[in-house]
Amino acid sequence: MSHSATSGGGTNGAALTGATLREAAGGALALQLPAAFLAEQLVLPLRVGEDGRVVVAAGRPVDPTVTDELVRRLGHAVVIVDAPTEELQAALLGASRSDIVTDETLPSDEAASASIAGLGDLRAQANDAPVVQLVNAALSDALKSRASDVHLESTRSGLRLRHRLDGVLRDVATYPAALQGGAISRIKLLAGLDIAERRLPQDGRARVRLGAREVDLRVSTLPALHGESVVIRILDHGDSGAPHSRVWRFSDLGMPPNVEATFDPIVKRASGLVLVTGPTGSGKTTTLYSALALRNDPAVKIVTVEDPVEYQVPGVTQVPVNRKAGLDFANVLRSILRHDPDIVMVGELRDRETAEMAVQSALTGHLVFGTLHTNDAPGAVTRLIDMGVEPYLVAATVQGVLAQRLVRVTCTSCAVPIAHDDPALSTIGGPAFRNLATSQARRGTGCARCDGTGYRGRTAIYELYVPDDRDRRHLSTRRSLDGSRPDGASYCLTTLADAAASLVFNGVTTPEEVQRVLGLEERVAQSPDGRRASPTRGNPRP
Repeated sequence: MSHSATSGGGTNGAALTGATLREAAGGALALQLPAAFLAEQLVLPLRVGEDGRVVVAAGRPVDPTVTDELVRRLGHAVVIVDAPTEELQAALLGASRSDIVTDETLPSDEAASASIAGLGDLRAQANDAPVVQLVNAALSDALKSRASDVHLESTRSGLRLRHRLDGVLRDVATYPAALQGGAISRIKLLAGLDIAERRLPQDGRARVRLGAREVDLRVSTLPALHGESVVIRILDHGDSGAPHSRVWRFSDLGMPPNVEATFDPIVKRASGLVLVTGPTGSGKTTTLYSALALRNDPAVKIVTVEDPVEYQVPGVTQVPVNRKAGLDFANVLRSILRHDPDIVMVGELRDRETAEMAVQSALTGHLVFGTLHTNDAPGAVTRLIDMGVEPYLVAATVQGVLAQRLVRVTCTSCAVPIAHDDPALSTIGGPAFRNLATSQARRGTGCARCDGTGYRGRTAIYELYVPDDRDRRHLSTRRSLDGSRPDGASYCLTTLADAAASLVFNGVTTPEEVQRVLGLEERVAQSPDGRRASPTRGNPRP
């Protein structure tokens, strides 16, 4: 029986995506071959071509004897095409195969909880070749796809793998339950965690090399109903592998020129409190790193306290929080002030003691950067007061507050214009849409470049609040900003809603993405004159 082992057939490795391989791994052609044979030889039958030959993906050069065996078992001539090795391994490992594991071979929940493997068994599972390949492939695939987080979730049917890409979780694969314990133990070993402890949450770090790139992993485990859940934050150091801060200029982060022109002088002041607010994952730390890079100079002493230290910044003394050792934000900040700093960065003002010490530091001649979790920029003022800081101290120290969010960017490869009468545009307010006739709004239809999502990458939107003299006077006596600007003047240089509208108007993002991130239908109110007001409302209360 003749066969072909050439790379061709109208298919090449570049065209084979992870999704294509995963689908083929569970297909009828793959089921004709033993799973052990496919995994050992790193081959996977994809489809029957128009010429009657079976297209077979291979992760490495195929021996002629293997080709003959493929022909014999499949009953057709074959054509070999190249496939990405790690993605092919992940697809084969993630296939749901009766010859890999069956319902009868899986232990029940009761039996699994009653039978705790010994430490030696756990280590052996973690170092099994299939488990090592699974973890390596999962991390490599996440790095290639630009994912920020890897989620491994134990379920009744197996181990679910998801990636957070551009802020949104996406299903990637489901691995057999037989690999669940080994994969989680493997990650724990990498992060220096206790692999025998399955009842309590754990946190750790690891540095691994994936190809030519060195990345830091921040690992968190959580006990759940069907086993442990693991989340891995990927902190990429770049191709060089040298530890450095991934720092951008403000303009590189998407900050508009008018906001940068006002915020830049604020971060260059000699003293005071500068805050960046927003929910978890909105890019606050990246903005603060950029501010530190702007001030980083041999003549300036900069000390940070972070939980954890995400990127190393040359020339900056960075202190990680260690609560187990009694080293929290307040304790570190108290010690930092004895190290003669010029600039201090506090990762998060999360309690009264930390907030008060940050304010006192700002009063005594230090420039203090910090983050808070508030919905908008003026809200940071009320948040500090609610935490117990005296209003007159807040009024004296706060120099500026930057609120931010991250929105996905429309894929340029599949973007199409949005009609001016599209209902989605009705949720977008702000001056940018007063003349819809000139709108360049567009949305992605989904393509191979964006993996069908219509988005590729993210950018930030900003809201900047700078207290003026009347705000400070009003705040000192009234404990609130309410009524400090009776003329109806905006509290912010720009609002999140207007910044988002501008991006939609210019085709950078979509109205659906803005709605997802800001929830404008709930937040946008009508001003007395009938026009849409900003999310801070006509007379904002922070």
